[in-house]
Amino acid sequence: MASHRRPKQPSRARVSVLTTVAAAAVAVSAQAANAAPSAKPSKDEVKSKVDNLYEKAEQATEKYNGAKEKQEKLQKEISTIQDNVARGQQELNKLRDGLGSMAAGQYRTGGIDPSLQLFLSADPDDYLDKASTLDQLSGQQVEALKKIQDKQRELTQERSEASSKLKDLAATRTELGNKKKEVQGKLAEAQRLLNSLTAAEKAALAAEQDRASRASADRVQLGNSTPASGRAGAAFSAAQSKVGTPYVYGATGPSSFDCSGLTSWAYAQAGVSIPRTSEAQANIGTRIYSQSQLQVGDLVFFFNDLHHVGLYAGNGQTLHAPRPGTAVRYESMNTIGGPFMFGIRV
Repeated sequence: MASHRRPKQPSRARVSVLTTVAAAAVAVSAQAANAAPSAKPSKDEVKSKVDNLYEKAEQATEKYNGAKEKQEKLQKEISTIQDNVARGQQELNKLRDGLGSMAAGQYRTGGIDPSLQLFLSADPDDYLDKASTLDQLSGQQVEALKKIQDKQRELTQERSEASSKLKDLAATRTELGNKKKEVQGKLAEAQRLLNSLTAAEKAALAAEQDRASRASADRVQLGNSTPASGRAGAAFSAAQSKVGTPYVYGATGPSSFDCSGLTSWAYAQAGVSIPRTSEAQANIGTRIYSQSQLQVGDLVFFFNDLHHVGLYAGNGQTLHAPRPGTAVRYESMNTIGGPFMFGIRV
């Protein structure tokens, strides 16, 4: 007799799990079907990213410039100290030779001169304190011993100073290398983005920059060109002669510049020495916070950390070395990319 058992029904828990798995599979399939390859960034997006990278590169460049300037200063100071130590050692040797000659002369005549102990003593200062009370020392020998003591102290101090500066120099060189790598990394990333553009997009960007430069130059010619002073006018004229010269980070001219390299070079042509970096340049002269009070040749600073500087060109324009991939040019202060902070009248 055939069995007529009813088939076992799946439990509610099993149905729920199967339903969840099926729904997840459908969702994954839908996501896979709808997923599209990442869209190529537009020209404007690339420009925005590149501008941001260039700004960061310029920040690192000014830090690089500061480290480089410090390195050069330390190298000069260390060289001076080393020269002083060499000369001081020669003087010390002569003093010792002179004292030795006096001691040897007394020894040959039968005298016993405690100054001979100076050359065997591990602590000449301690010896001098004791020897100066002995009757056997002549006034001439005491004076010679004091000169030796003073010269030894001077040389010890100078050697200690040189050692400290050498450590500082090593740390500065490390910082310099790190900043250089940081700048190069930002520039390489910016170039990679630019290389992703089509030839037509690259041409369009170049045309935009060219139009902006021409428009700024025209506005400068129409504006008030009265310089702040004779030397400010001379500095501005020098910078004008470099319009079209390429931007290169760390460069101070005359064939390429970064922003503070241009301003320091321009003022040097006017016979005025100003610091190398934008941050240091911001701490000289007289500050001017109102754009309406700026005059041609004043230094103008941008961004909160003052990492960009140019020369005021009149009529709301600046003459500056903007960033990699550009050249020295006129530009509206409103399009620099960062806020105007203040001017400096040198």
